[in-house]
This record gives sequence, C-alpha cells and structure tokens, in this order.
Amino acid sequence: MRLILLLLLLPCIVNAQKTPLDYVDPNIGSVHSRWFFYTPAAHPFGMAKPAPSTNGQYGNKWGWEAVGYDGTHTSIEGFVNFHEFQVGGVSLMPTTGKLVTVPGKLGEEDAGYRSRFKKENEVAQPGYYSVFLDDYKVKAELTSTERVAFHRYTFDQNEEGNILFDIGNTQGESGAVVDASVRITKDNKVEGFVITHPGYAKYYQPGSYVKMYFVAELNQLPMRVDAFNKETIHIGERSSIGKGAGLALKFNTSTKKDVEVKIGLSYTSIENAALNLTTEASTLNFDQAKEKAQNEWREKLGRIAVKGGSEEHLTKFYTALYHAILGRGIESDVNGNYPSINGGIGQIPLDNEGKPTYNHYNTDAVWGAFWNLTQLWALAYPDYYNQFIQCQLDIYKDGGWLADGVATNKYVSGVGTNYMGLVIASAYNRGIRDFDVETAYKAIYKNEMGWMNRPLGAGKADTKVWVEKGYVPLTSNEEYYSASNADGSQFSASHTLEYSFSAYAAAQMAKALGKNEDYEMFMERAKGWEKLFDSSTGFIRPKLPNGEFVEEFDPKKVWTGFQEGNAWQYTFYVPHDAKGLIKKIGEEEFNKRLDGVFETAAITKFGGGETVDAFAGLENVYNHGNQPSLHIAWLYNYANQPEKTQYWVREICNVFYGTDQTHGYGYGQDEDQGQLGAWYVLAGIGLFDVEGGTGATPTLQMALPQFEEITIRLDQKFYAGKELKILTKGNPTAHHYIKSAKWNGEKLTNVFLPWIEITNGGVLEIKSSAKHK
Repeated sequence: MRLILLLLLLPCIVNAQKTPLDYVDPNIGSVHSRWFFYTPAAHPFGMAKPAPSTNGQYGNKWGWEAVGYDGTHTSIEGFVNFHEFQVGGVSLMPTTGKLVTVPGKLGEEDAGYRSRFKKENEVAQPGYYSVFLDDYKVKAELTSTERVAFHRYTFDQNEEGNILFDIGNTQGESGAVVDASVRITKDNKVEGFVITHPGYAKYYQPGSYVKMYFVAELNQLPMRVDAFNKETIHIGERSSIGKGAGLALKFNTSTKKDVEVKIGLSYTSIENAALNLTTEASTLNFDQAKEKAQNEWREKLGRIAVKGGSEEHLTKFYTALYHAILGRGIESDVNGNYPSINGGIGQIPLDNEGKPTYNHYNTDAVWGAFWNLTQLWALAYPDYYNQFIQCQLDIYKDGGWLADGVATNKYVSGVGTNYMGLVIASAYNRGIRDFDVETAYKAIYKNEMGWMNRPLGAGKADTKVWVEKGYVPLTSNEEYYSASNADGSQFSASHTLEYSFSAYAAAQMAKALGKNEDYEMFMERAKGWEKLFDSSTGFIRPKLPNGEFVEEFDPKKVWTGFQEGNAWQYTFYVPHDAKGLIKKIGEEEFNKRLDGVFETAAITKFGGGETVDAFAGLENVYNHGNQPSLHIAWLYNYANQPEKTQYWVREICNVFYGTDQTHGYGYGQDEDQGQLGAWYVLAGIGLFDVEGGTGATPTLQMALPQFEEITIRLDQKFYAGKELKILTKGNPTAHHYIKSAKWNGEKLTNVFLPWIEITNGGVLEIKSSAKHK
C-alpha cells in the first residue's frame, strides 16, 4: 500500500523539484524565427551567443527577415558566436574525413560541410545546447559566460577530426562581409576579426560598419593547420584574410576525444577579446562554465517565482521570460571599452576596484517596448534598465542624439522613429534614476523637438513638420526603411500618434524637474492625435499637407499613413489619453467597437491565423503579432468593463501563444527580441500599464493571474519594498475573471494599482471566478 501511495505521489514530487529553468523550451517558436531568436547557450543579456545555424550564410535582403535557425530544417551548417540585431559572425564547425570548406545549401548536404541531425538528438536549455551531428558522428555542445563562448566537440568514433573557423562569410542579419582575418599564433591561439555592412547601418549611418573580434583557446594542439578562402584551400598556411577567410585545424582524436574551445569576443579589438577571455574564463572548463551560466539563468528567471499553474502555462511563462532577458546583449568589454557611435572607442567610468560601473548593450528598436520589455525591466530588472539608459546617454554624449536602435553603437533605427526619450522618461517616473538626470532631460528634449542636422539614424526624419504643424502630413515616400523626410511621411498618422505619446512622457518628466514651460509645451503637443481624429468616421485618419483628410480612406488599409498596421489598430493608439479617446468615440460605442475587434480577431487567432509569416495579420482589425495592438485588450479597464480585459487577455494567452516550434508567438510572427515574450509575462502575473510608465504617478492595471502564487523580488537599490506577492484563490488556470481583490488587506474597488505602492512591497490577494460576477 505504501509503495502504491509513493508511486502516486511521485509525479507531484518531481514537479515540485522543477526550477524555472526546467520549464523553458527554447525550441518554441523556432520556425521562421529571427537571427537573434534561437541562442539557447547564451548568458542572460550576454555578448556571447553561440548557437547552431541552419541557413545563416543565406543572409537576408533587408536585414530583418527570418534567418539563422529554423525548427523545420534538418541540417546544421555551423555554430555562430555573435547573434544580435544586425550583428552576426564567427562560425565554427566540426567535421571529419576529406576537408570541405564551404557549408553547402539546405537539401544539398553532401555538397558542403553541413551535417544532418535529428531533433530527438538535440538538447536546448537556457545556458546549454547540444546536438549529435549524424554525418560526422560528433556531439557538439555550447555554453557561455557573458563575453566568452564555450564549444565542446566529442569525436567518439573518429581518430581524426577537423574544426573549421569560418570567419569571412555572411552570417544572418549582419550583411555582406567587407573584410576578415584569421590566424593561428605561435602559442596556438586562433584570433581574428570580421567586418560587415548590415543593411540598416548602411542606410541609417552611411560609412559605418559592424566589427567583431575574437580570440580562441583550445584544450589540445592541432596536428595540422590549413587556411582557406571559400573553396580555395591554402595547404599548410596558418592565416587567411579577406572574404571567405577561414582556418581548418586537424586534431588527433584517437586518445583525447573532446576538443574544447573557449572564444573571447569583443566589438573593439583583438586585445580586448583576449582580455575578456582571460578575465571571465581562464579558470573555467566547459562543465564549470555551463553550471555557472545555468545558475545565472536560475537567478534571473527566479526573480519572478510562480507556483500553482498548469504545465502549459508554466512552460509558456518561463519560455517567454527567457526570451525577454535573452536579447539586447552586452557590447562593452570587461575594462569598460565600448565601440563609440563616432567610430572610436569609448570608456565607461570605473569604480574603485577598476571595474566598469555599468555595461553597454546592443538593441533592436524600442518601438512598442513600453508595452512589454520596459515594464518587465522596471518591475524585476531595474538594474538592467538603469544600465540600458546609461548606455543610451553615452551614445547621446558621443554622437549628439539618442538612438532608437544600435548595433555595436551604430545607428540601426528599427522603423525610422525614436522612442528612446519615452523609455528614459518612464524609467524616471518609476523611480529608476541612477543616471545623469539633467543630461537625460536634455537628450529627451532634443529627441522630441530637434530637427536641424538630425541624422537619419536618430529616426523621426519628419520632426521639422511635426514641430511646425503639430501633426505629420501624409506624403508619398517610398524609401524602404524610414519613408519620411522633413515634409512628411508615408506613415504620417502613426507617427503623429507616436510623437504625441512621447511628448506626453517628456511632459511628465519636465514637470517633475520644475520645467513648467516645457511641461505646458509638451502637453499641448501630446494633443496632436486630436488633429487626426475624424469624428465622421470615428477613426484616426491621415491628413495631407494642406490640412485636409485624405479622400480615399479604408480603415483596414496598411502602409498608407500607418506603419505595419491600419486605422482599426492605430485609432486605439492614444495610451496617454485613453479617457479622451473614449470621450470622442463615446463610451458605449467604444466598448462595442472593442467587442467587435476581439470577436473578429478570435477568428484569426488574434494574429494572422496559421499563416507562417512575420507580417501575417497586418490588415486585420487586431494583430497581436505586432506592436501597435499590444495594449488594446487592456483598454476595457478605462471604459468601465474590466471583466472584458480579463477575458480577452486570457484568450490571447491561450490561443495566440503556443508551445511548439511553429505555434509559439503566433505562427512564425516576429517575437522581436523579447517583446512578445515580455507581454505574456505581464499578462501571466496579471499586471500591465497601458501608459507604459509615462504617467506622473504610474499605475499597473489588473487582469487575472495564471498562477496561485507569484513572488516578484524587488531591487532595494531602487525600491523600498523587498517583494511583491500575488496570491490567487480559486482556479486561476481555468478561470478568466477576478471576483474580488485586496491590497495589503484592504479591499480594492478598481483595477488600478499605484506603482509606488507596488514597489513598496506587499500582498495582492485575488479570488478568481469562472463567470463575471
């Protein structure tokens, strides 16, 4: 009887032993994913992101399309160490037999050095990746520290093995190779660099390049070294330069089967790559590095500890959190050197121990990040958020402008706008202020109002006309990346809405700093959206330079006046004045419209249905696969129907998000370096801010959490409280609704919780319900 009872209890015991790391599945959503998406072996926010590539050598036309690793592919062409927005390079590949120095194409595996593999022989965890390469009978393993990639290749059935350093070829989003070099030194270290010209950098900062440096240390000496440039092999040579440059190292693996490689990385110099290697990894072997990386992941993931939910919700939640803290990785060295936007090498201030006081980070655009990443950073990772801002202020000091997105501190504005001022102001409003506030405000002011000599890379090329008219007029502009100039924009209406929102954020910071004239000016600009509200249709409608609305107007039409969306989606894009928008439309009509939007969106699974494409769903009335729609489900909270926010937020979590390689973040839609993941985390804990922290006294609005118990560790460097605990009684897995709620024992009468109270710490008690009361 005792044995039977023990067997019945065993699943519960095993489940209790699982950590947040165990719930993460990096393979979710890996079909049709971006270059930086699939990097399981990386450190949280790390520079080193070693990962398998199935088609990274293909590159992409415009610099953003899916490339790198795809869950449907069955062969691997190499293990690449740099993975960021517009950054990719330094590939390694173990092989056996005849030396082949080109990877070959998918479906033509025997024509190159790529190898077939089976998904069942692949292991992907935060901080670790392994796969068995069928063609070579080699087990490949990857892990990392912040700036050092670790590779281990086990040649179990071979007496000789090769490791290829393929340096001078295109990888992912990084664009064409301009120059490359690789050599093996007298002390048998492999070192070199690759310089690339990404599409976004080419457009937004002409003449700028992405430079990647490395130094590799191996645990055994090669018995032979050959150099190559693509197909051409240079027998016995120990170095190679130019496009296609690479080295082939042959090892005797008859007695020592494992070849371990530590690769120090840097964006500034070979010397700093070597320093990063020595500082972070000189005393670590592969297994120690793996343990350290996974402990770091446990700490970062564990800052939000959840209990009492379904396996599906736990898997979605921690995989989403993993993606939110995976991307936007370090670009500075251990000594504080960083690649400056002006082409030189910058220096981060050092503390009394000679260590940098913060890090610099690469980042895709922060377009929409205020509805996901920055809310999550503020709540659980304010230390990272603060460093992110310090990095941006250095860019401002070095180059004169804030940057919407950067690749090794080169301007790579994602969509030609610039929300960095809002990101900084909202951090200030939340109490994250360990940076030069006065310089920050100057940078914000310039970002909102400055147009003279504004570089393309600073985004907002239409600032001049925005300042003059208070709205951006629709003009015909077919430039691929920005579609804007001083006279107007192809995306005029969405830009007007965005600039109104960021002006509101600047206004609140101005008021807090006692800059009352600036406050009044920015608040007037925050009303810019009203100039485009067409009361005859109830939609935001583009205007021409003469001030008249466009005549032919289809609210479902994409790209004319609206970037990556349409009037159905963008009319709700007044997050700083939701009450004002509701008043213009009328509360009853507003709620009816929201009802219709979500009832219609449910048919296409809140995105583009099952169409595998990043832009699927752009023409729909709601598209969760892209940023402009991410706040809409939460607007019911402002229109006195919070139960509908609770219902639709949960439906989006259950339907749009999945747990397989194709259905992860929609169907092949763009997860955008943690943005869709962070949104799920916020929905999972039931807290979200439509205003994105821009209010003078920010709040978080509630929905029903997915778990019985949530504990969020608060950083007492920034906040007075130690932890936020959310307890939900009932059945939060199956239920959709909040029956009642208490904050620190006091009954709540609405769903708005002040940010200051949350960060002072406390207990939120909720009772769930299957039906709206």
